[in-house]
Amino acid sequence: MAKQQISSTETLQQLFQDHFKSAPDTLEPLAVSGSDRTYYRLANSKHTAIGTLNAHVAENNSYFYFTELLRKHNIAVPEVYAVAKDRRGYLQQDLGGTSLFDLLMQEGYTDNVRRYYHKSLEQLARLQWVAGREADFNQCFANNKFDEKAIMADLLYFKYYFADLQKIPYDRSALQEEMEDLSKELGRIQPLALMFRDFQSRNIMVKDDQVWFIDYQGSMQGPAQYDIASLLWQAKAQLPAAWREDLLNGYITSMHNLPVPRIDEIHFRKGYAQVILLRLVQVLGAYGFRGLLERKPHFISSIAPALKNLEVYLSDHPHLPAYPEFRKLLESLSTPEMQNRFTQLVAPEDAQLVVTISSFSYKKGIPKDASGNGGGYVFDCRGILNPGRYDAYKHLSGQDTSVMQFLERETKMPQFLEGVYGLVSLNVEDYLARGFEQLTVSFGCTGGQHRSVYAAEHLAAYLKSRYGVKVTLQHLNQDNWVRTPVK
Repeated sequence: MAKQQISSTETLQQLFQDHFKSAPDTLEPLAVSGSDRTYYRLANSKHTAIGTLNAHVAENNSYFYFTELLRKHNIAVPEVYAVAKDRRGYLQQDLGGTSLFDLLMQEGYTDNVRRYYHKSLEQLARLQWVAGREADFNQCFANNKFDEKAIMADLLYFKYYFADLQKIPYDRSALQEEMEDLSKELGRIQPLALMFRDFQSRNIMVKDDQVWFIDYQGSMQGPAQYDIASLLWQAKAQLPAAWREDLLNGYITSMHNLPVPRIDEIHFRKGYAQVILLRLVQVLGAYGFRGLLERKPHFISSIAPALKNLEVYLSDHPHLPAYPEFRKLLESLSTPEMQNRFTQLVAPEDAQLVVTISSFSYKKGIPKDASGNGGGYVFDCRGILNPGRYDAYKHLSGQDTSVMQFLERETKMPQFLEGVYGLVSLNVEDYLARGFEQLTVSFGCTGGQHRSVYAAEHLAAYLKSRYGVKVTLQHLNQDNWVRTPVK
């Protein structure tokens, strides 16, 4: 495995060299999302590109196919510059670092931001109905159609990874039967188009006053309304109701202006109302899996706004879903009390608590407490498999993407951190309530470079996202890390 990882990174550099006729000066890991793909920005003084590593060749092949199809129909998606021989790595156009979601967070609900939303939906309509007419759905890597089975899988994903974790009693037999009936009902929605599948504002980049789509490898045949619901009901975006109605109307106008058979608007809107709910519960399943089980802060912080969306939807649609046990469960999950359970416990503006988080090397000894409060938590990471044993990771640290992925996939680090989060949260909540000023948490490993660094970084991210608390992060052995520059 170690050799494969380093050769993959070298492959991206070679693809850059071959395409641009010059070597990259930098190789920067980019943030990891919910997928297993890893991304790097490669650059020199003249060129920049995004390198992608993904061992799932079938998924890559779907991406290459849909990229070619969408570019043929002038849909703005990144150009694929080069593909590795094993098709596990590829080089593509760099669209910068500003997504539509980033723009929304920076500007708020401005006319300019709404203009980009309209642009996105106009381009989505062309993707679905024009490019979709030529789509070969046999090229889809997983499901080629969002049919009854795929819908049922999403409903069960929500049930197992979110609803069941909340310990709310319900009639399991009745719910299972209702979900089966609902999946059949939703599976009959017509007409079908090319469905993006994860059409949300983080997958829309803004560059040169244009919107660009990324991460469409999960595309399949399905109801067009699903993509609209994905964008307009995105949890953290919390678009105003007036925006959602205006943008839906804009999409329908764009759809009617296309050279395709006219769609019955009444039936289209009815199907839209139905699939909104499906999307809402699907993302809750994803947030439950990635957040509650894998303890990833971004997904945990998305649960409360997702539940708020569900509450709004149920209020706006008193007769949907038309299945009593399912609706009762959804109403129980979306109460203000449930939302408060997942709402970030924000530190008051005058809160003095500072959490000092450190990584250290046991060779140098446990760090002395400088706060005067007698110390805090010290966690020993040496029981976790050390990435530093492998040549591919020896000169990296717990801040590097490949090391993070190794620890998450090949070790018990996720279970270790789950326990850490629970213990530290007890003190953070108590200290905030009592007005305390200091809490220290230290992570140690043999060299203070891989395991302890990863744990410290992730606890810091978790506390900031979960509580908004002030965090000081320090890696005490950083000056002694074994490092080599990228060749």
